[in-house]
Amino acid sequence: MVSSVLAASLSRRRIHYSWVILAVTFLTMLVMAGAVGAPGVFINPLEAEFGWDTAEISSALAVRFALFGLVGPFAAAFMNHFGVRKVVLTALTLVASGMVLSLFMTQFWQLVVLWGLVVGFGTGLTAMVLGATVATRWFSQRRGMAMGLLSASSATGQLVFMPMLANLTEHYGWRTALTCICVAIVIAGVAVLALMRNRPADLQLPSYGETDIQPLVASTQTFAELLTTPLKVLRDVSGTWTFWVLFMTFFICGASTNGLIQTHFISMCGDYGLIATTAAGMLAVMGIFDFVGTIGSGWLSDRFDNRWLLFAYYGLRGVALIILPFSDFTVYGLSFFALIYGLDWIATVPPTVKLTVQKFGPERANIVFGWIFAGHQLGAAFAAFGAGWTRTHFASYLPAFFISGLLCVIAALIALSILPVLKTPKAQTH
Repeated sequence: MVSSVLAASLSRRRIHYSWVILAVTFLTMLVMAGAVGAPGVFINPLEAEFGWDTAEISSALAVRFALFGLVGPFAAAFMNHFGVRKVVLTALTLVASGMVLSLFMTQFWQLVVLWGLVVGFGTGLTAMVLGATVATRWFSQRRGMAMGLLSASSATGQLVFMPMLANLTEHYGWRTALTCICVAIVIAGVAVLALMRNRPADLQLPSYGETDIQPLVASTQTFAELLTTPLKVLRDVSGTWTFWVLFMTFFICGASTNGLIQTHFISMCGDYGLIATTAAGMLAVMGIFDFVGTIGSGWLSDRFDNRWLLFAYYGLRGVALIILPFSDFTVYGLSFFALIYGLDWIATVPPTVKLTVQKFGPERANIVFGWIFAGHQLGAAFAAFGAGWTRTHFASYLPAFFISGLLCVIAALIALSILPVLKTPKAQTH
């Protein structure tokens, strides 16, 4: 197998194969994030072609966001049972199939089924749970940095794809733009098929930073037990205050990012006279600053109190959302917003994952984080539908932005109520 040969070659050069796994996961999450973010570009074209209003389209996208999160805990159990490689390949196949079929849709129910159910379920099989699983299994040291990189890939994919998709949509139509996403998914699938492995022990390697190889343990669970494992984990952790604080803050995180900005920012800018390509360009700027901010957050999460990091991130985001309506939507005002908001887009993920691992242990961390991420996507669904509803009924997105900003301030405050956890050793640098 290609991975075995490459691992042996890298080992002779003292390079751990975990970095290859990180690169393949980065590509996968980047492409899947592009698939999740793409419909935000297509709201206005769908309205023009089919006559569906913003609230209707937003309801289909809300279904996608909800499934994207609710599948997460079960995706983690599937990865533990069937292996990361099989689950990721299944997810890529589902998303590509749903998008290809949507090229021929003519009815609203088809949008709900394909973009809501099929794409929502497929992307939910990976999402942030994939990043948390890979970072936990393959990295003992520099885990925060690894999670920061993977978090950045997800957010950057949602944002950096936007200008390309907006430009293709403007000149060639939304179907051409969607076809490009499908091609990217196929490329990611080839990389996963050739290079992805489930655990370091598959290649007779320890995780990065360790010297002992963790033995492979065959799963003895039945399929019924597999499906109930996430529910049992939820039952066990739902009695802790830390879980509910992380769940509630991530609900607000999703409401103030994916559900609001990713879904409605381009449409909102259009209401103020900005063309889609300019608005998508601002999202790309956010993606660039997010990449820096999230990697920096991963570095900080290995070294500082993660509760205070969450306080700072949510507080900064809340201020940015509240001042956005006062920017007059000029290029200068939006550029300033893109800088402040972009640095903070998904910087909350590394400290949230670190707190999850510290509180609930590395063995259950991916399933627990799956439930916390479900809160994130329920928040995204809430904001995606809510913002679309306010635009349809009040002809304005402004109430949704003010509410999201205030929720972020609340998230900043309750993050400090998490009980202190023991600090992990600082990552060693080689």
